[in-house]
Amino acid sequence: MPENEEIKQLLSGSYIHYFHCLRIIDILKGTEASSKNIFGRYSSQRMKDWQEIVSLYEKDNTYLAEVSSLLVRNVTYEVPSLKKQISKCQQAQQEFSRKELECQSGAADMRDKFYSSCKQYGITGDNIKWELLALVKDLPLILSDIVKETQGLSEIIELYAAFTSFVCEWSEEPVLPMLRYSQLKGNTTVYEWRTGSPPSVIDRPLIEGTPTNTVAEDTIDWGDLGSAGDAVTVGTDYGISLEEDGIDWGNTAEESIGGITLGDEKDSTVEIEVLDVGINSPEGLACGEDALTLLEYSQTRNQFIDELMELETFLSQRLTEMSEEGDVVSMSQFQLAPSVIQSQTRDKVLAMLVQVRSMIERLTTKKMQHLFMILASPRYVDRVTDILQQKMKQADILVLKQQRMVEKGQEALAEQAKLEPQLDQLIKRTRELQKQCRNIRKFLMLENNTPNEVHCHLVNVNQEQYPSEAMVKWWAVLS
Repeated sequence: MPENEEIKQLLSGSYIHYFHCLRIIDILKGTEASSKNIFGRYSSQRMKDWQEIVSLYEKDNTYLAEVSSLLVRNVTYEVPSLKKQISKCQQAQQEFSRKELECQSGAADMRDKFYSSCKQYGITGDNIKWELLALVKDLPLILSDIVKETQGLSEIIELYAAFTSFVCEWSEEPVLPMLRYSQLKGNTTVYEWRTGSPPSVIDRPLIEGTPTNTVAEDTIDWGDLGSAGDAVTVGTDYGISLEEDGIDWGNTAEESIGGITLGDEKDSTVEIEVLDVGINSPEGLACGEDALTLLEYSQTRNQFIDELMELETFLSQRLTEMSEEGDVVSMSQFQLAPSVIQSQTRDKVLAMLVQVRSMIERLTTKKMQHLFMILASPRYVDRVTDILQQKMKQADILVLKQQRMVEKGQEALAEQAKLEPQLDQLIKRTRELQKQCRNIRKFLMLENNTPNEVHCHLVNVNQEQYPSEAMVKWWAVLS
């Protein structure tokens, strides 16, 4: 085949029909002109081959059936199928774009919830577990500051005591015992609150995983054994102090290290006798719940908050009564009241109420509730850590899903870009085929004179291979 770009383009298609063959012959008439003899025939084998193909097409008008079938297939199936695929790609892009925005919004919401929760806990969220444990470590100082504020409640407690004594004649049982005790002693241990005397030794329970600079539990630092007076340090502090020379290791030689007398190396049995640990009696040891402070222990803390709420309720009711116009009966009732009750004004009671509510709010914030939960159950730290980390994991999953939606959208866009040129090319070829079929129709009408004869001619073309229905459709397309 001679080098010709148009012929290459015609032969590059997946399907070659009758009109392609005619076009190739027209091109060969120019390229193979030198092989034409005096009788008008071509001696070129290429020309002979394509002329033979065309003659086979024209035998029994087979080309008409082929062209009609091809045209009907393009119009009925191929073009609608490509349009449907392109429409699906466009719908997929819209769906992926919508899901991408949903994932982006969902990830942002999960991050906002994470940082909002961290803000409630009072942490940054960089290292959740250790930040929570560090907050618990600072909790005693926070509670001590709150208890110190009870010093400013003296006037309120005195007013409440005088009012209850005047109205209810409560003279034997003191009111607000926890607040009165906190004013005098501060945030003491539960042991001191229960027994009335401070403990000699406090053995506070350690919270599992609390960040500390001490040596790890169950490890012993022997220090420099060559120097006298070295201490034996155990990672867990049980609140028992060992004085120098306080442990006797039995009858041994003169050698001693730091007040610890070593027994005879030949004797495999070592007896330990604690001579003095600085405790006068077993009652002086505060451990477990007794080692906690009043606001750390749930029962005493609840009593503390209940008494504050009792004051709040009293002041709120008293403020309401003072806001209303007093009748003769109420005025006569308070004429015999103590001066501390009669001297109160509405503004002064309102200031007292604000002060009490401030203390209640400090003890009942979300942050304090979580800290008390951590203090009561160390496993709560792991639970909170898992919950917060789960939110970040969900945000990360949504980000990955968003990226996947972007990739799928790009794939759908690439598929659409691949199908659109195919559709344009198919429409172009179908229009060319339709135009060529119209030329055939004009030729047949000139040859057969009437449209009915043309129709009958088309219907009778090779009916064994091509059904007449295809011919009728083709005629309808041409019409």
